[in-house]
Amino acid sequence: MSEQPSEQAPYSPDDRDLAEIPSVEVISRAAVMLLSAGAERLGLADADPATSPHRDLDEARRLITALAGLVTASAEYLGLHAGPLRDGLQSLQKAFREASAVPDAPGQGPGEKYTGPVY
Repeated sequence: MSEQPSEQAPYSPDDRDLAEIPSVEVISRAAVMLLSAGAERLGLADADPATSPHRDLDEARRLITALAGLVTASAEYLGLHAGPLRDGLQSLQKAFREASAVPDAPGQGPGEKYTGPVY
């Protein structure tokens, strides 16, 4: 009987030890995950967000607020990544305002205590 060597999966950036990943990459990955999850909870991944089975504005509010806190607190460390992440955050905040039956007052929307009012 001969044993065949098992095939090893190709290398992935996720295979690195957490200690080896630069902080800007960890922060950026977390921000992108929050951004993606927020968009999903707003139903933006579906053709008609209003009828999306994944739409949950309460969950979206939490994710957007967490993203706002992360981006605001780490903006000085993000370098070139800060601008696109802020733009994505602002897009989510605007989409949330549009999706709300009764929009929050300016400055009271998700994450706006960190970013200021979004119109």
